Amino acid sequence: MQAVILAAGRGTRMGELTNGTPKPLLKVLGKTLLERKLDELPEKISEIIVIIGYHGEQIIESLGDQYKDKKISYVWQKELKGTADAVWQAKDILKDRFIVLMGDDIYCKEDIDACLKEDWAILVKEVEFLEAGGKIVLNSDGSVKDIIEGSHHHEHHALVNAGLYVLGTEIFDYQMVQIPGKTEFGLPQTLLQLVSKFPIKVVKSKFWLSQTAPEDLESAEKELLSGSNN
Repeated sequence: MQAVILAAGRGTRMGELTNGTPKPLLKVLGKTLLERKLDELPEKISEIIVIIGYHGEQIIESLGDQYKDKKISYVWQKELKGTADAVWQAKDILKDRFIVLMGDDIYCKEDIDACLKEDWAILVKEVEFLEAGGKIVLNSDGSVKDIIEGSHHHEHHALVNAGLYVLGTEIFDYQMVQIPGKTEFGLPQTLLQLVSKFPIKVVKSKFWLSQTAPEDLESAEKELLSGSNN
């Protein structure tokens, strides 16, 4: 099975930390965000496709063509046109079901394994207060009904998109959907076209750390040191 890791962006909200360094190569406790992700991938993942852009040559130099027993290949996203466009860059080399992960966030093996048990899945985090992000709305059977982006004004007990997906190559039979008001094409927005034909199972995360700003790196170090992902 193949894994697609989206690692093309710079991560401007990291400030000076990404001046000359791609965000996925920032380190938490001495290990890059990319390495942390690769270490959590299960054995059934035999090939990793990394979508690169901003200083992508540094990522190639860092990882090489193999990580432990997993083959690595690279695809350039020359223009940063969103998460759907990033996945579409790899469509010619994707063979069947595949998993998509964000290149900067920290995931755990248990959550990845749970998602891979489903034909189509999205990882979500249940939060007490949701201020912003992709809010997941469910059907009565627990599958995805809608993904609402934007501000949510402290909604209580909401589900937020954690940016990990198990998808089939059937997604490429559909057109990418542009994010309203932007020039980018969003993977969540594109995925919504398929929900009536391919029910997307929601998997609640046990451990997920979104890495957006410098303070998130500091928080991640504290959580990992405390062993909260065990």
